Amino acid sequence: MSLLDMIGPVMIGPSSSHTAGACRLGLVAHHLLGEPPHRAVIGLHASFAKTGRGHGTHLALVAGLLGYRPDDPRLPRASLEAEAAGLTVEFRDVDLGDVHPNTAHIDLHGAEQAVTVQGSSTGGGVIRVTEVQGLGVNLSGASPTLLLRYADAVGMIARIASTVAADGVNIATLTCTREARGGQALLAIELDAPLSPEALAFLNRWPDMNWVRPLPKLMDG
Repeated sequence: MSLLDMIGPVMIGPSSSHTAGACRLGLVAHHLLGEPPHRAVIGLHASFAKTGRGHGTHLALVAGLLGYRPDDPRLPRASLEAEAAGLTVEFRDVDLGDVHPNTAHIDLHGAEQAVTVQGSSTGGGVIRVTEVQGLGVNLSGASPTLLLRYADAVGMIARIASTVAADGVNIATLTCTREARGGQALLAIELDAPLSPEALAFLNRWPDMNWVRPLPKLMDG
């Protein structure tokens, strides 16, 4: 058992699952968008929908979309901060099926980009991201993570892995999903350290690459 398991995460309360975890889910969408957010539609499932307002879930999600971490003192006034930043947020109660009761589906738009993220807050501030851009993933935010969306082709995963290795970074886990053979693919790589700006720029220049998104470590410790 870790110290985090015993005392919980560093956060603005009241609830680690409804507040810290929700904030981290918003942070995932913030980083994957890659530009200032302008509009968000957030679907809240089950417990998030029923008890979220009382536990600060709505404020925490908005704070994450703005790039605030769970211990940021601005979290309680996230609605005002969003208004000042030009971010409009709509919340909806949704049924996402057989998923964790603390699950949110985030549809986030900037001036030029858009991203969809679905994930759950599983307790103690821990999250599990299960969907990005409509494709399945399995991410915790406990490690620096690289997400890449590209046209499925023979050798793409090997080329990407070689680029990561050439940058001197070790791969912890790697998962890939695709719409169909030859369709869009999403590769998620949890890393021991972030990639260098040069390696990210190199990957972004590939003609068959749609986008490359680095996600920083989001968990404490």
